[in-house]
Amino acid sequence: MIYQRTKAINRNPLLHYAKHGSTGRPHERIQRATSKLRKCIPFITELKDVEDPEEALSLFHDYKERGFRHYYPSYAALLYKLARSRKFEAVETILTQMQETDMHCRESVFMALFEHYGKASLPEKAFELFRRMPRFNCVRTLQSFNALLNVLVDNDRFAQANDVFYRSYEMGFRPNTVTFNIMIKGWLAKGEWEKACEVFDEMLQKTVQPSVVTYNSLIGFFSRKGDLDKAMALLEDMNQKRKRANEVTYTLLMEGLCSVGKYEEAKKLMFDMAYRGCKPRVVNFSVLMNDLGKRGKIEEAKSLLHEMKKRRLKPDVVAYNILINYLCKGGKTAEAYKVLIEMQIGGCEPNAATYRMMVDGLSRIGDFEVGLNVLNAMLASRHCPRSETFNCFVVGLLNSGNVDGARFVLEEMEKRKVEFDSEGWETIIKYACSEDKGASGLVTILTSPSI
Repeated sequence: MIYQRTKAINRNPLLHYAKHGSTGRPHERIQRATSKLRKCIPFITELKDVEDPEEALSLFHDYKERGFRHYYPSYAALLYKLARSRKFEAVETILTQMQETDMHCRESVFMALFEHYGKASLPEKAFELFRRMPRFNCVRTLQSFNALLNVLVDNDRFAQANDVFYRSYEMGFRPNTVTFNIMIKGWLAKGEWEKACEVFDEMLQKTVQPSVVTYNSLIGFFSRKGDLDKAMALLEDMNQKRKRANEVTYTLLMEGLCSVGKYEEAKKLMFDMAYRGCKPRVVNFSVLMNDLGKRGKIEEAKSLLHEMKKRRLKPDVVAYNILINYLCKGGKTAEAYKVLIEMQIGGCEPNAATYRMMVDGLSRIGDFEVGLNVLNAMLASRHCPRSETFNCFVVGLLNSGNVDGARFVLEEMEKRKVEFDSEGWETIIKYACSEDKGASGLVTILTSPSI
């Protein structure tokens, strides 16, 4: 296995540049060499600006027809583009071409493909590609083995994952902490505590040290079950074994405490974090804010936001969304709108959830004029509301006499092929039959094939 790895590396054409054209550690030199090589390839430079996968394929073949010889970096860049768009038939075609050229491929491209296959619920494709990797002059390491195992576990293929896991030594891999963590995570997600314990015990028997991630998986399981005694015992076990807990560890414990009504204990735990060697983060404050919001204590949640700022912690979109969500649910959309403005001034970009909560909240109280401004900003940010929200806005704007606003919303619906409901139709017909000439134009929009 060691001889194969060395042989593969020595035949890498990038090594000549790495040896003679740069300084630093070997792996850093190779990375810099690859980066520089990529920048010098015109195909890759042009490919970066191409969004459509079909156009990317066409560009690839166009370069080929013009006499340009594609090497590994070009193939890899195209594969990433195709896989992200889930054009897996095209991916297979390109892989076949790569195999026929007998080029040397890097493990990272296969790991990326495993991930995309997993997201598309195609774990068998990932498994088959893992088996084929040596045909691409690529040495499989524990990294790609772990990547495959993670895809199988995430896609609920536990029988296959177990088989792969227990054949690891036979395949030439020695499982590490990451390997065991993947299996533990999977069994806990299924609620199979005993199976997770078996894997954990095997981990210790093979003298593989548990990591913070290992403990976080176990602590999270107990916290979600409400078994806080066992969760806290694991925290103490970490301290005894000098495994420093991180903000995720405390977040899981705080969520567990809040779920059983122990807010004060969760708050105390957060403020004790610093003494335990872990500085509180935004995520820890967000747990407390969410619990306060659920119980209608919005002012206390606001005070925690100010506390964050005092500690020079910049609130993220999740923290702001918690406030906006509960303010809108409580009918306090004017305050929610102020929070939206505050977060933008503070340099925090609203996401799709922010806008959806705001426009839904404003439509619920019938404030369609302000809502139209927020909706416009939402669309400009390339986010889209639910179809129910679109319909509600058209009806609301017409009822308030804003025909131009209703027309704008209908046009945006048409662009996005969003359907119009029966209640909206009735309102449109009512206005179209009125003396308002502007309203009659709405019928033209509605009768287009898209609506």
